[in-house]
Amino acid sequence: MAEHTVKAFDEDITHLRGLIAEMGGLAEVSIHEAIESMVRGDGELGKQVVLRDKKIDALETEVDRLAVRVIALRAPMADDLREVIAALKIAGVVERIGDYAKNIAKRVDRIENRSRFEPLTLIPAMAEVAAEMVHDVLTAYAARDPELALEVIKTDEKVDAFYDSIFRNLVSHMVENPATISSAAQLLFVARNIERIGDHATNVAEMVHFAATGLYPPDEDH
Repeated sequence: MAEHTVKAFDEDITHLRGLIAEMGGLAEVSIHEAIESMVRGDGELGKQVVLRDKKIDALETEVDRLAVRVIALRAPMADDLREVIAALKIAGVVERIGDYAKNIAKRVDRIENRSRFEPLTLIPAMAEVAAEMVHDVLTAYAARDPELALEVIKTDEKVDAFYDSIFRNLVSHMVENPATISSAAQLLFVARNIERIGDHATNVAEMVHFAATGLYPPDEDH
């Protein structure tokens, strides 16, 4: 009986991990496509990102249901419980990453005269780093790799540096070209959403590290 219960629990955990991997894959695609739609001014591609977000939300709901069922039926203890709680929290964060991609995609039609903005070359580079963080942190989760999780946390400094540079660039652009204020403000919003994606990938990395080791990463915040 105990052996059957362990096997059933392992199958549930594998299913949870699979759902989160699927969510993460969709979120990654959404980040890339949201930025591509913004750079090209492609409203149709932006709409695809918005539609995909519903699938990410549905997967999060599935993770929630399964995690609650596992806790109720299997009564996991210690490491096993940590694993289920981590899955529950990570799914919630990945869902929010999808929301940020959707928010970017919704801004596509509000940016005019794209060729005027130098930050439009910086924003895709920033998004590339953030998307890589999402990819790497999901790899770390799948492999239960606390060291890779720590690497992801370090990478967030690059995203923050990009944001600071873009912020300064856009503010200066708005001062010199008042007619571009509306579009520049939209780009600031986009950069802020990418910065939040990096923050959320960092949050997942901290949870991955905790799930794998029982300890949060060494950081003055903990």
